[in-house]
Amino acid sequence: MEQKNTILPTNTHKLFTAPLNRTNPVIVQVLGICSALAVTVNLKPAFVMALSVTVVVALSNIIISQIRNTIPTRIRIIVQLTIIATLVILIDQLLKAFVYDISKQLSVFVGLIITNCIVMGRLEAFAMNNKPWNAFIDGLGNGAGYGLILLIVAFFRELLGYGTLWDYQVVPDSFYEAGYENNGLFILPPMTLIIVGIIIWVHRSRHEDLIEKQ
Repeated sequence: MEQKNTILPTNTHKLFTAPLNRTNPVIVQVLGICSALAVTVNLKPAFVMALSVTVVVALSNIIISQIRNTIPTRIRIIVQLTIIATLVILIDQLLKAFVYDISKQLSVFVGLIITNCIVMGRLEAFAMNNKPWNAFIDGLGNGAGYGLILLIVAFFRELLGYGTLWDYQVVPDSFYEAGYENNGLFILPPMTLIIVGIIIWVHRSRHEDLIEKQ
């Protein structure tokens, strides 16, 4: 007998897991690419950025869902942007207070969460039409899906570009003494697009129904 998920109902469980795979916002919907170019040179800033986006999209989803029936249609985008901007400012101040060095590395890209298509897209497509709990889970799932891709990209860029992971050296000194050199190409932003392209290729090969028909 198939064991049912006792933590989340089946439909709610899919809201969280689908963005990790079949509806991933980065490799399926091709959203959030701009920030991925800038924050994936190291794992630390990539993780902080992923966590920040997840918090913003989850909390903004639940807030918009709570007040969706009171928002006039004509000003809904303004209301959404106001809520997102407030959350982003709070996140930015927390980062500056507790992880200032990483905050400096992320620079303006924390502020650009306000215009991140993933956040706005989930508010408009899901939170405006669903109950708060489902909206919250949807936000967590899409934030996690975005973060998963960022961490995969950052893993390869930091490992092959610097020989480190999380700023700890993992390539032995003996490799360098034998002639191994870090690949400087992985430090450059275009390598992000190449890695994401490879991930998309692998993902499409596993899910051929996602391939656009000519």
